[in-house]
This record gives sequence, C-alpha cells and structure tokens, in this order.
Amino acid sequence: MKIKRIALLCALIPVSLLGQETEKKQDTTQIKSIQLNTVIVTGKGNADPVLTTVKTDLLKKVVQPKNVADLFSDFNGFSLIKRGNYAIDPSFRASQYEQLNIQFDGGTKAVHACPNRMDPITTHVVPEEIERIEVIKGPYTVRYGATFGGIVNLVTQKPSAMYNGLHGSVNSGYESNGNSLVSSIKLNQVADTYDIVGNVGYRDFGNYEDGDGTEIPSSFRSLDYGLRIGYNISDNQRIQAHWRQSFGRDVLHAGLPMDTEEDNSSILSLDYKLSGLNGFVKEVNAKVYYSYVDHIMANTRRPSFMMTEALSTIDASTAGGKVEFKMKPTEKWVLYGGIDAMLIARDGGRTRLVKRNMMGDLLPAPLVFQDKIWQDSYVNDFGLFVENKYPITDKTMLTAGVRYDLVVSDIQDPEADFQELYSNLGQREEHNVSATVSIKHKLSDNNTLEVAYGRGVRSANMIERYINHFSVGQDPFEYVGNPNLDAEINNQFEIGFKGRKHFEKGIEALRYGISGYYAFYENYIVAVVDPTLDRKFMPNAQPQEVKRFINLDQAYKTGFEADASIDFATYFNFSTAFSYVYARNKDLDESLPLTPPLITRLGLGYEKDTFWARLEYTITSKQDEIAVSFREQETAGYETLDVRFGFKPVTKLNIGLAVLNVFDETYNNHLNFSFVNQADFTRVPINDPGRNFSVFVQYAF
Repeated sequence: MKIKRIALLCALIPVSLLGQETEKKQDTTQIKSIQLNTVIVTGKGNADPVLTTVKTDLLKKVVQPKNVADLFSDFNGFSLIKRGNYAIDPSFRASQYEQLNIQFDGGTKAVHACPNRMDPITTHVVPEEIERIEVIKGPYTVRYGATFGGIVNLVTQKPSAMYNGLHGSVNSGYESNGNSLVSSIKLNQVADTYDIVGNVGYRDFGNYEDGDGTEIPSSFRSLDYGLRIGYNISDNQRIQAHWRQSFGRDVLHAGLPMDTEEDNSSILSLDYKLSGLNGFVKEVNAKVYYSYVDHIMANTRRPSFMMTEALSTIDASTAGGKVEFKMKPTEKWVLYGGIDAMLIARDGGRTRLVKRNMMGDLLPAPLVFQDKIWQDSYVNDFGLFVENKYPITDKTMLTAGVRYDLVVSDIQDPEADFQELYSNLGQREEHNVSATVSIKHKLSDNNTLEVAYGRGVRSANMIERYINHFSVGQDPFEYVGNPNLDAEINNQFEIGFKGRKHFEKGIEALRYGISGYYAFYENYIVAVVDPTLDRKFMPNAQPQEVKRFINLDQAYKTGFEADASIDFATYFNFSTAFSYVYARNKDLDESLPLTPPLITRLGLGYEKDTFWARLEYTITSKQDEIAVSFREQETAGYETLDVRFGFKPVTKLNIGLAVLNVFDETYNNHLNFSFVNQADFTRVPINDPGRNFSVFVQYAF
C-alpha cells in the first residue's frame, strides 16, 4: 500500500524546471537551454576530452531496461555484472565498482548501502530519464573527481532546444519473459525564465526463464520519481534544483545470500552557472548534492531461514560538491581550476536469530546476535585540480592536468575482533596525486589521432577497508578489510584513431574508430586467502579459509576496441564493433577477476521517418583466462540475435516491438554471479534470460 500511495502522490506533482534563454522569431518563442556542466562531451571537437565515446538515441531501446546498467548491454567495451535482474553493475575494460567514476549530470553521486551491492548507483536513477551516456575511456581528465579506470556520465538533462508551454510523454511497456510491466510519465513546463520537468515511473518484473525454461528468482517492484526546477536569473546566470527518489520492494537476488525487503534512496542536487564574464575568469560552475540510501535485507525466502533468521538494516549517505572556474590567460589558452569533495558515511548492522544448532536440532531458546556491518565508518575525499587546454597548432590540441586528493577515513565503532586485528585504528589521511597529458591531432577534416597518458589514483573503498567477515565477492569466502591499504594506481597509455568518409555513390558514409591501451598497476587491491584468519560465521561451512584485502604490484591489463558503420542505399546501415581486454595478476599467475572475453557485435538497420528496424547479432567468445583464487569458472562462448523495430502510425505516437534472444539460447555471461543460498540451485553461474518478446508504446505531446 505504501508504494501505491507514493505513486498516487507523485502523479499529482506538476513537473520540473530547466532555465532558458529566449530568442524571438516572428510569433514563436524558442527556448534555448543555458547549459549547465551536465554534459562532458559537447561536440566541439578539440575542446572535448580525449578518447571519449557517447551513446545516444536511448529511446530506441524498445525493451525498457530494469535499471540504468542495462543501457550498457550493447555499448562497445562494456559488460554487465549481474547478481539477478536488479542489482546490475556496468564493467568497462575489466574495471568495475569504484574503479569506475560513475556519476550523473556531471558530478552527482550516490553510493550503495548494501555490502553486497544490492543497490548500486544504477538503481537510483530512472532509465527513462537518461538522454545519453558519455564515457571517458581512462584517467584522461582531472576535472570530474578522482578517476582510476574511466568516467561514466549519465546525462539526464536534454541539451537540445525546447519550446514554451506544456510538453510531456506517456510510456508503457511489456515483456513476455517474466510478465513484466513498465509505465512512466514525464511532463515539461517551459517559460521564458523558468522550466519544470517531472517524471514518475513504476516497474513490476517477475521471475524470468532461461533458454531451458528454468525459472530464475529475479522479481522486483520499484517506483521512481523526479522533479527538476530551473530558473534563469539573467541572460548569463542559471540555477537549478533536482530532487529524485527511488523505492525498491521485494527484490530477489539469485546470486546473493539475502533478498531486499526495502531499498529507499533520496538525491538532491543544486547547480549554478555564471557565464559570459569579462577578464581573466570567463565562467563559474558550482554544484552541491546530497544522497541518502536506506536499505533493509533479509533471508526470509531462503533455505538458511530454517536455521537462522537474518535481518540487516543499513544506511549510506553521500554528500559532495564542486566549484570550477574557466579561465583564459591568453586568447588561445583555456585553463580550468577548482575544488571538489565527496563525503561517504555508512552504518548499520545485522540481527541474527539462531534457531537450530549445527546438527539441525531446534534450540530450547533462540540465540540473538548483533553483527556490525559498516562499523560506523566514513571516507572523505577533498580534491584540488587544474587542467589546461592549449592549441599547439590549428590542428593540434594539448591537454594537461594535475590533481591532488586528500582522503580522510575512520572507523568509529569497530567490532572487538576487528579492533584486536588492527590495534592502530583511528583517523587516517592519504595524499594522492593524479596527472594526465594528451594530444588530439586532426590529420584531416575527417580524421583525428589521439594519444594520452593518465595516472589515476584510487584509495580503497569502504568494503576493502572495513568489511569484517562478510561474503561480499563472487566466491563463498568471508572477506576481511584492511584499513592500512595503499591507494592503487593506474598508469594507462592509449592511442586512438577515428574518422569518417563520404562517397558519391552506393556507400553514402563510412565511420570508423579504433583505440588500443596498456595499463600497469601499482598497489593493486585484491583479496587473497590469509592463513592466520579463521572463519567467524557458520564455522563448519566451506570454505574454511578467509580472505583479506592486500596490495599487489604485479598486475596489468591491455586491450582494444574497434568499431565501424556504413550508411548505404539511402535508408540502410551496417555496423560492427569489437572489444577485448587481457588482464593479468602476475603475483598469482592468473587473470584478474571479472575480466570479460572477446565480444563481437554486428548490426543491420533500416531507418525512415515513420519506420525503423534493426538486427543485432552478438558473438561472445569463451573465457578460459580465469581467476582461480576467486573460484571463477571457464565460460563457454555463445551467440545471441535480437530483433527490434518500431513505427509511427500517427504523429507523436511511437510503437516498438522486439524479440530478444531469438534463438532461445541458454547461456551465462562470464561476469554473472553464481546462485547462493537458493533451494533449487547449486552454486553455478546464473543464466541470462531466454527468448523474450516485448512491446513498447510512447505518446508525446
């Protein structure tokens, strides 16, 4: 009832604002956005960061995704880490979790409360809000926070022009595999000096079946809404507020030991921009945000409930902000400088009610235990950065930047055994220096060469520092944190080439790109078995060994991405893309965990104003380069075919149909977690969905 009441309340909210500047044309008032720093890749050629990629046209994904991570499923270089159908994390070039700097609208962040990542950042923003996804492929800029493996910016503000008045859209979708329903509404009210944008979305997904017809426990319900209000103070000043909430209920996680009873998140961000200034400082951008996640998980539906009832209530807060100045020391030289901060705090615990002894006999009176999960910890990052862009010639742009981060961490309520293990607990300060230098050179009007080096530095996250005998990985080991970890360093080199060519007949346009990279790591953080530690919970369970996080020096990765597309016969398009990464842990003589195999994508499309269709054929190779110490298993190769098409029967009405996994292939991705604590499954990797039919309808006004 609570989620339905919230949905009704949200439906009554008028919708959100975007500040604008007007331009009169006869009797029509056109509104142009005063752009905030929500977009990293502006389309201004040499002014953009080096080695970037952008995914647009997201509304043409006929099957509405479960969360934002699903938008990465066909994005070259990306793979998905799945624990079920809800808690999905994107992985890029074998970098994942905090190794990727994932944010939305140029800096807003929200961290997960659950140590098993039941609630990653991708569950706290509505997929229908996302207009585009921008990726910087490595630590090649210092302006957007500490960055190790790359930056992912989820852009929710549409950068194109809007007109005065009330606009909106109503969407509804259905998927046959799981009898899943999606519905949402978005409204925009635009005036000369203000704008309001509001959205509400509801999803109800059932358990899906794999290609063999086996039902995978993966159902969930979620409600999301957002309200954005913008006001143009003057022609060169804009302020904007964005409020969003997300509510997850009854979420089943096939690859985790517990399920989500409730997951509630709230995010508030404020943005300000002052542009068009005279003098040394040309522009000022400021952002401040706060997010709070309240998470409840239990094992009520699991076999372990007969022995022990477990209920965890945990919370996480993220606060941060940024002030950046755009300066021009000379006519050609552009200099960016500023400060930013990200403050993360987590707390909460688990209540265990032990009902039976290890022999399975009922106890005369249940035993109650309280376990501290986060031990009231925090990790705060305060950054200072400067980055300059200088055109060496009309065709060559030099970018160089340096960043300093002060990282302050502490554990304020440690468990007795954790305190005994680390007698020197207390506030700790780390001083990290990142840097980058790159050159972007236009070989011709249509071809560009990019070369970059980046030194990305990432301090240990809270799991790696403070987790205490909890299973938080793909394998069944208990993990213990290490508050004395050194920050890991990624020294990454990359060269890329991209271009396009136009023809007079037959083939109308050819676009292509390729980039190769090599990265060697210092102080790489990984968990290994520590023979001095004993299992704490369920002492007779296997494995008996316990893992502790440590630093390694002998690790590296290398790989490439390539893509090409051809427009031909007026309405047709053919595309292909390849991605491959090889990662090595030389200390253990094995692959780094969660390394995806070679992926090949082929696509054939047809597009007119009122009709479009697309075939997408994906070949995923076998993965036999595995991390044995993480109990990874070799994964067989597989092939999938998706068919999507849509049409516009009348103006403003779009209808889309799709068949995913046409051949009903039974497969699992190498990055999928394995079943755990499930009644009908042994500990084998979770299979992905079998054949899935969908329909999607959108009416815009």
